[in-house]
Amino acid sequence: MRRRGPYAKGAAKREEILSVALEVVAARGCRKASNREIADRVGLSQAGLMHYFESREELYQEVLRTRDLRDHARFFVPDPTFEGFLKIIGHNASVPGLVRLYVEFSAEASMPEHPAHAFFLQRYDWVRAQLAGVIERAQGAGEMGPDVDVPLAVDLVLAAADGLQLQWLNDHGLDMVEHLRRLWSGLVASSGPVAH
Repeated sequence: MRRRGPYAKGAAKREEILSVALEVVAARGCRKASNREIADRVGLSQAGLMHYFESREELYQEVLRTRDLRDHARFFVPDPTFEGFLKIIGHNASVPGLVRLYVEFSAEASMPEHPAHAFFLQRYDWVRAQLAGVIERAQGAGEMGPDVDVPLAVDLVLAAADGLQLQWLNDHGLDMVEHLRRLWSGLVASSGPVAH
């Protein structure tokens, strides 16, 4: 029982660090977010901060994982439809620093030797599974026809979402949600007869 106290405290501190890092990166972006500011806000030295994370890459990876889980629980779990997915995309427009972190970090992690490479492979598998579920539920509800190639449709939506986020970083006037909604409408229109 004694071991649980320090472990629980360590886990709680790690969660606090991730929560603060999410706020700092969301506001400032990954290049302007400093370990010093994060450490100061959680009452640690920079060395103390890195006691909880092996590297800045691991910290950023965990920031993205935490963001994904929070957004999934907040927007998608209550509405596991394409509209729920669009709520996450719409929310992203309010956290440009996290969008920039995701775009830049996922590009860097495409190199197999990158420490976050496996994380992004797993993340893409997870997102694909969520989107496949969206399509299957839409078909089950009679909102999408049977003639859709689910893996292809999922890859198109995922590629569009990632590409639109990159474009949005350059032009905040771009409406990511509306562009994705039109893509979805096209997928529905080409999916065969829809039940009425």
